[in-house]
Amino acid sequence: MTSPKNAFDASPAGERPQRTGEAGSAAAAGRRRASPWLGRSLAALVALAFAWIAFSLHAQGQPVWAVVTLAVGMLALYVYLSARTLAWRYLFPGVAAMLAFVAFPLVYTVQIGFTNYSSSNLLSEDRARAYLLDQADVDEAGAMAFTLHAADGGAVRLQLAPAEGAEGARFVSAPMVLTEAGRVNSPVTMQAQADGAALGPALDLRALIAQRPGLQMLKLQLPDRRVLAYAGLREFAPFRPVWAAEPGGGLLDMTSKASYRPNRDTGYFEGQDGPSKGLRLQPGFKVNVGLANYTRMFGDPDMRGPFVSIFVWTVLFAALTVLLTTAIGMTLAVVLNWEALKYRTLYRTLLFLPYAVPGFISILVFKGLFNQNFGEINAILDAVFGVKPAWFADPTLAKAMILIVNTWLGYPYIMVLCTGLIKAIPADLYEASAIVGAKPLTNFFRITAPLIVKPLTPLLISAFAFNFNNFVLISLLTDGRPDYLNTKLPAGTTDILVSYTYRIAFTDAGANFGLAAAISTVIFFLVALMSMLNLKFTQGTPQRKG
Repeated sequence: MTSPKNAFDASPAGERPQRTGEAGSAAAAGRRRASPWLGRSLAALVALAFAWIAFSLHAQGQPVWAVVTLAVGMLALYVYLSARTLAWRYLFPGVAAMLAFVAFPLVYTVQIGFTNYSSSNLLSEDRARAYLLDQADVDEAGAMAFTLHAADGGAVRLQLAPAEGAEGARFVSAPMVLTEAGRVNSPVTMQAQADGAALGPALDLRALIAQRPGLQMLKLQLPDRRVLAYAGLREFAPFRPVWAAEPGGGLLDMTSKASYRPNRDTGYFEGQDGPSKGLRLQPGFKVNVGLANYTRMFGDPDMRGPFVSIFVWTVLFAALTVLLTTAIGMTLAVVLNWEALKYRTLYRTLLFLPYAVPGFISILVFKGLFNQNFGEINAILDAVFGVKPAWFADPTLAKAMILIVNTWLGYPYIMVLCTGLIKAIPADLYEASAIVGAKPLTNFFRITAPLIVKPLTPLLISAFAFNFNNFVLISLLTDGRPDYLNTKLPAGTTDILVSYTYRIAFTDAGANFGLAAAISTVIFFLVALMSMLNLKFTQGTPQRKG
């Protein structure tokens, strides 16, 4: 039998069997040698990706975003490649997401509030000028009919002929391809067609329509240097430009010779003299208007009245909703906590059902129940009292209806919260109260309410902030109606600030994004103030030392 020593000595010269620890160390060293190359390769790919995105943004005329992209890419590479920024490797994704999805939309909204951004002022000044300069009218006097004829290899030849009833020469093009893969973009030179030259049968209407995308890109140049463009399924015609550029960024009307200059205070090209003086061209362009939207919001009497009324109603709506839901929810929680009550689990389940049903379904159901002519609520009121209230036409009744529906939707949440808080109160307090003969109301006001009000307060503030922006309820139930009369901007008596902002931004007021952004900024600061108040209440009372 060979001893271990002899076996070791019997191994070939220069070779020693590796122990398990030595093999693991060698493998770890190999991984360490491979890891830098893998990291460098990934860093190079990420750097190339950011460079490509930045180059694409710069090519599209967005140099600022290109610089921002490069800066973010360089910062990310530094954070994940430097040994000094180990902690930031875990914080960087969250901070980047916060800046991208919270800070940037907020700053962008605030910035829009200082502009005239709207459906009439979407473009920049240069793009608005370019759009106007591209406008052209068809010169019907120079229009010519055309036909397409098949040629070899899938190509076609285009023939121009005088319009019906007119005399003149015919012109024909060389074979060309008009498909998506090979449209002709440069001007096509037309040659006079020789007498008796045959092109074959013309393509029918269906085949002509199939070639229309390529035809729309064609420019045909006649021997007399005239250029014709596509003007319909049957003709090409010369186009006369409507506007011509003037020095200083102005525009000249080619028909009336009136001059229009950019007014960078209003964001429009405006006429300077004659009958066109003061006329504005559409589209306008986006400009900075400073505090004009805020001045209009608080200074214009025709807007200040509805805005103040909507603001007051928004505060009342949120406050009354919290008050009513708290009163009902807390009362039900106290009653259902009574141990002598039979079937209280069943009652608690049934009372929680409004919170389990999707809110938008409940709102639409209530919209049908409150219908003046066919709703069950008015049917009961008519049978019992002989009245059929106009819930959606009367402003006071509409507001009462909104509060009723929102209380129905919100009380289960408060009931569940209060139930949990009541369960946390020590039973010894109620036993001591029973010994001295205290009544239920005394227990509520001396024990239950004081012990649950403090932890419940931050949640009530959160509920107030939520209802302050409860857009879904207003939009689905009344859509802000009935409206105020004689207002510059449509405003509803049941609108809250967020639904009023929505109507200004997207529906009734010409998509006035600048004014809507200013109102959104005001709403943001109001909600931020509520959040600070919430944080103050959740901090608790600091304990004194000693």
